[in-house]
Amino acid sequence: MKLNKIALLLGLTTSMSGMAYAQDVGQDENSQQNNEEDKVERIEVTGSSIKRTAMEGDLPLTIISREDIDAQGITTAEQLLLQLNVASNSNDNLASNTGIVSGEERGNNGASSANLRQQGAGSTLVLLNGRRTATHGLKGRSVDLNSIPFSAIERVEVLRDGASAVYGTDAIGGVINFILKKDYQGAEVGAFADHTEAGGGNIYRFNVLAGTGDLYSDGYNVMASLSYRQAEILRGVDRDFTNTFQPESGLSPDTRGTPFASVNDRPGGDDPTSPNYNLIGTGLINPNTGLENDVLNVLALPGMPGCDVYPLMGDDAAELWNRERNSGVSCAWDYPRAAALQQPVESVDFVARATKTLGDSAEGFVEVIGSEVTSKKVFEPNQITPWAIGSAGWYPSTGESYDYVYDALADYYGADQLNYGAPIAFRWRCMDCGPRQIETTTEAMKIQFGVEGTIGFWDYKVGLGHATNESESQLGGGYHYTEMLAAGIGSGDINPFLLPGQSQSAAGMAALEAASAAGVVLYGGKTTMTQFDASITGDTGFNLGWGGDNIYVAGGIDIRKEGYEFNGDRRAAADRPDIYGAPFDNANVLDDVDRTVKAVFVEALVPVVESFEMNLALRRDDYDGFGGTTNPKVGLLWQPTEEILVRGAYSTGFRTPSFNQIYNGATEEPYTGQDLADPRDCPGGVVDPDDPNCQPIQPTRLFGGKLDLGPEESTQESFGVVYAPTDNFSMNVDWWRIVIEGTIQTPDFRDLLENYDLYQDNFIRDANGDLVTIDSRYINAGERRTSGIELGIQTNGEMYDGIWALNFNGSYLIEDKKKLVDDAPFGPNLVGTHSRGNIPLRWKHTVTFNYAKGDWAHSLTQLYRHSYDDETPAGVASGVANPPYYDGEVGSYLIYNYSVRYMALEDWDVTFGIKNLFDRDPPFTAHQNDYSPGAAFDPRVADPRGRAYTLQLTYKF
Repeated sequence: MKLNKIALLLGLTTSMSGMAYAQDVGQDENSQQNNEEDKVERIEVTGSSIKRTAMEGDLPLTIISREDIDAQGITTAEQLLLQLNVASNSNDNLASNTGIVSGEERGNNGASSANLRQQGAGSTLVLLNGRRTATHGLKGRSVDLNSIPFSAIERVEVLRDGASAVYGTDAIGGVINFILKKDYQGAEVGAFADHTEAGGGNIYRFNVLAGTGDLYSDGYNVMASLSYRQAEILRGVDRDFTNTFQPESGLSPDTRGTPFASVNDRPGGDDPTSPNYNLIGTGLINPNTGLENDVLNVLALPGMPGCDVYPLMGDDAAELWNRERNSGVSCAWDYPRAAALQQPVESVDFVARATKTLGDSAEGFVEVIGSEVTSKKVFEPNQITPWAIGSAGWYPSTGESYDYVYDALADYYGADQLNYGAPIAFRWRCMDCGPRQIETTTEAMKIQFGVEGTIGFWDYKVGLGHATNESESQLGGGYHYTEMLAAGIGSGDINPFLLPGQSQSAAGMAALEAASAAGVVLYGGKTTMTQFDASITGDTGFNLGWGGDNIYVAGGIDIRKEGYEFNGDRRAAADRPDIYGAPFDNANVLDDVDRTVKAVFVEALVPVVESFEMNLALRRDDYDGFGGTTNPKVGLLWQPTEEILVRGAYSTGFRTPSFNQIYNGATEEPYTGQDLADPRDCPGGVVDPDDPNCQPIQPTRLFGGKLDLGPEESTQESFGVVYAPTDNFSMNVDWWRIVIEGTIQTPDFRDLLENYDLYQDNFIRDANGDLVTIDSRYINAGERRTSGIELGIQTNGEMYDGIWALNFNGSYLIEDKKKLVDDAPFGPNLVGTHSRGNIPLRWKHTVTFNYAKGDWAHSLTQLYRHSYDDETPAGVASGVANPPYYDGEVGSYLIYNYSVRYMALEDWDVTFGIKNLFDRDPPFTAHQNDYSPGAAFDPRVADPRGRAYTLQLTYKF
């Protein structure tokens, strides 16, 4: 077919190297043909159930070979996704969620997820050998990439388009199919090291692969793979660019919780009868500025040692945070530098597969896959305040430290402003408590049985699989029982006011040790999936009679049962003393919920004429207790000349709500403000004292899961052109657009009030018609539109008796707009803006140049990420601060990776590489890490490890 030339040049496009995989496929086809030279092999690729001779179809497909992966020094699926241009720059991986642990984000503990085309982790389908596997036990809605047995991967296929018509739910943003080795003979041992030049964050891997039996001569093959990987911690203090004391550029730590505690005021603090009675009362009038200081640090006062006497501590750039009244009297602490830039992770994975021929035209197999991943979040020590730990935790009015604080305050503010003898309200970073740690262990397992074969002109496959993923998070160091912590401080044993060189007393350290909550289980979750699938594909023997080939069809069924359970605090309900700052999630405990999904699908490849074919697909999915959805796809492929191919597709898709979104526990919280009126009678819920119908009301607000939540529904469109004028050059341009309706979201409170007619069902009333509850649970509302263009160029040739290849792959995002209410206008285009979740970069590209000569193969890769809008500091937005070097833009990121492979040794394969060849630091950003990952840089865009050297050794015997 004419399509084959374009297929080999473009259909096998990779994002990192353009030369390896076409050869791999050819070798695989030759083995499967079993030396029948007259047989044309048809193979199945991701995105279609129909086997075909050409790899190129109506949807864009990226295929990444094992050789490409090794050349880049990539050791995990997470690292692979970070380098894919079609992947989103979001906080869905371990590098980007080191400090987010509560609420909806608790599922990020220990998990890394795929997120294609800005659609979210729940809208990207991850397959293992073409079939589903269990989602992460805590995450519940997406597959954990850390559980993929990466050392056993043969190749990765990335479908850059929606595929709900083929695979069902979750395939809106695209599909990633990790294909493992299936037939191996011999044995090999591999070792890999990835060492950073600046220290910290090193990565090691060791793997063993062995197999025996030739499937075609012996009738069987048995193989197994075992791999161990360790990623060491990389701390913020290990990289200078993470310094957040850069106020001239718009960045400063937003905390007064310092190792030498700050002194705080409290409401009613001047009244001796008030429980808030404290040393500085309701604040002190600064004798130099006349402003009231409410949070101050005595080290910052004139004549005192200064804020910088402690490591990572400095002057508070108060203006940047709209607290200019405390300028010059407050200290801050660089807490982001105390966090981990790379979480320490250990993983072990195992794959075993046995395959046996069944007669002349079938084979059966059993495959077992297992993994254990242990990750440890390490972030800054707790900030402690007495109003958070209880009244017993005020620092007492006796002792040397009390007098030191009092004397410093009296010297500057005057003793008449102080309440001598009153306890101290404070903000303290408890360095002696140690860094907070949450360790998460995830165990994943899958067993898969299958039979594949041929009957006449028809290929069939049948499979039965069961997968589980169980994850548990427990507290490490840095967490303490609240009551015991308060008692230790209130007694004076634990001292928040220690100068450099001083240390906690023996009694203080004993109190901290006794209060430690290390080992307490935060929560655990488990997902299960049992799946039966069967499909058949083949030649109908019919054609349309207009010069096209025969029509090929496929059809099948997919039946699976998904289960989920979530466990909270394991301690007995009657014995659960509070743990300060521990992010429990007991409100959302689920005993064991499940749902059965039944699906049937059909697909047809219809060659209309020799140069034009259609691909038609239709799938029906029915969910027990949820409902059904039918999704079609129409794909077109036209080749007007041998050099040009035109392709396009239209399809619909859907994403079902996660178990959390449906079954999370319902909680009611009172609305305590006096500014809310009934929006039925008062537009926008605005109080009007003169209107008796618009008086203040205080209903409750309802949060949690919603049983009748519907799916998100999408439409996908794509159109592309492939141009391949010679055997040595091709290029492609593909446009795509995704529109999602009924997006699953928690409605904004103001949106509910201002759109009462639309959301009447969310306002629950009693028998008298009075408003008693406002339902703020998940809803299906609004719309989102995303579109972009992807560009690829591949070319190769000969040079100096060697072979070279150049591969360019770029992604341009045109639009990312959304509206949260159905009848509202779309918001602004978010492309190129900062976000706390995903950063929709305008442009990303990867260029790889490969050169092979004799026993040497070289690879040089350029990775580029375009600049984007920076976060605006609060003080800049209000006009209070004007930092001279803040320009509101995060610069572009450009790095080069190089590797060389030596192949002259008979049994050895050696690859040496350098990542970030020119040791470029990530671009500066003024955002903090309270709500976005990183600080002074962004790990969603840039790698903080710096230049690193990799060495991979493989010995075959």
